[in-house]
Amino acid sequence: MTGAGTSPHGQTTGGFEKTPGWLDWYDGPSAPTFRMPAGAVDAHCHVFGPGDRFPYAPERKYTPCDASAEQLFALRDRLGFDRNVIVQATCHGSDNRALVDALRRSGGRARGVATVRRDVTDAEIAELHEAGVRGVRFNFVKRLVERLDTAALEEIVHKITPLGWHVVIYFEAEDLPELYDFFSGIPTDVVVDHMGRPDVGKDPDGPEFGLFLRFLRENPNVWTKVSCPERLSLTGPPALDGERYAYTDVVPFARRVVEEFPDRVLWGTDWPHPNLTDHMPDDGLLVDHIPRIATTVALQKQLLVDNPLRLYWPEGA
Repeated sequence: MTGAGTSPHGQTTGGFEKTPGWLDWYDGPSAPTFRMPAGAVDAHCHVFGPGDRFPYAPERKYTPCDASAEQLFALRDRLGFDRNVIVQATCHGSDNRALVDALRRSGGRARGVATVRRDVTDAEIAELHEAGVRGVRFNFVKRLVERLDTAALEEIVHKITPLGWHVVIYFEAEDLPELYDFFSGIPTDVVVDHMGRPDVGKDPDGPEFGLFLRFLRENPNVWTKVSCPERLSLTGPPALDGERYAYTDVVPFARRVVEEFPDRVLWGTDWPHPNLTDHMPDDGLLVDHIPRIATTVALQKQLLVDNPLRLYWPEGA
């Protein structure tokens, strides 16, 4: 079910060297048993390089193996998705060329979330919009990026608001108290990556996750991705009793969010799974996690089709 960084795809081109111990994405995913609803969207995935065409940023905190648009779209088809939302990877910084290239290659079947600097121009934003970008990402995870200047972020939000873009925020649960007011003041739609990375060793009814649920209740413009159980789990990926059940300790958290906020949840593979250190997930097994957190056909359709289409393809294209 897992790979350990030895697959033949695991190269980094352009003279770059992978971060020591880097786990390459698994190129033999199993076929999921869960059948996707028509029009399903993988709402969180990435492209890396290839480094010989799209160099990695000098300020990056890691160097991955290449993971191209063609390889992403092959995975899309194998897993049964119809569309992708491609999120700019931190290893590319604010150089969005790999992202834009992937969007243009998708034939309208992908949208993007970019990373931009405070000096981004209206013309640059318009070019990104034309390519299919519909949001910007602000990363607050300290081990991945330098501390962000909230004043600069406010300037960026002001620039993207006229185009109807949204803001994606990535943070860890312990940082939400400090950032709560700033996040609550963002005037656009806001999408939280991976439920704000809760500690799933704690009680889903406890105060830490309770604060995240309160954040969603008090801010009806806030959505969240109930994705990346492989990042959050403490029990790990092994299947139980011969069934394709994995990452079981994450289920109560994600199911709680899906059931309370069914019209503001998204799901994505996070392919090619950057910065994992203990195992590389089988993307087919990740897909089979979906019906455990969205337990009815109606909830599955909202999670995988209705919600991402409303946010990323509101024009119906």
